[in-house]
Amino acid sequence: MVYVFLADGFEETEAIAPIDILRRSKIKVTTVGIGSKTVTSSHGITVTADISENDAVFDDLDAVVLPGGMPGTLNLEGSATVQKFVDYATENDLYVCAICAAPSILGHKGILNGKKATCFPGFEKDLIGAAVTGLPAVCDGKVITGKGAGAAIEFGLLISEKLCGKDVSKRVRESMQCPQV
Repeated sequence: MVYVFLADGFEETEAIAPIDILRRSKIKVTTVGIGSKTVTSSHGITVTADISENDAVFDDLDAVVLPGGMPGTLNLEGSATVQKFVDYATENDLYVCAICAAPSILGHKGILNGKKATCFPGFEKDLIGAAVTGLPAVCDGKVITGKGAGAAIEFGLLISEKLCGKDVSKRVRESMQCPQV
């Protein structure tokens, strides 16, 4: 199971595109609302998460996904629940995935030390210890990072590939008419 954490101010494309891709890959995805099940994106789109943070459990967790956006990234970083799940995933060799400004959360925690990563331009200084690539999406070990909204499909496909294999990711890419970058 994959948890996608949504906090007020999240970037909707960075959340919804990976959710869609992972569900097309037949991965169980659960959206987790921080502060409330009803969360409003950075562009004023209100969504209802599947569960609230109070209902999040570690059982069957395969990955954690942190969409970027402002102030969504700051709200995610300030959440004790998000911090617990990022720590749990890291300690248990599960995937931790963050896109846009959200890789800064991983950088602040020291998770990116010695790893290749990418982020939205201007946040490179927050990727403490990382070798910043500038690529649309990067996987190094169990850490997957994405550059921004325009890279959300590549980010989602990379998560799909790591969780389900290249064949599944390729099938989803082709079904979406998404060219290889």
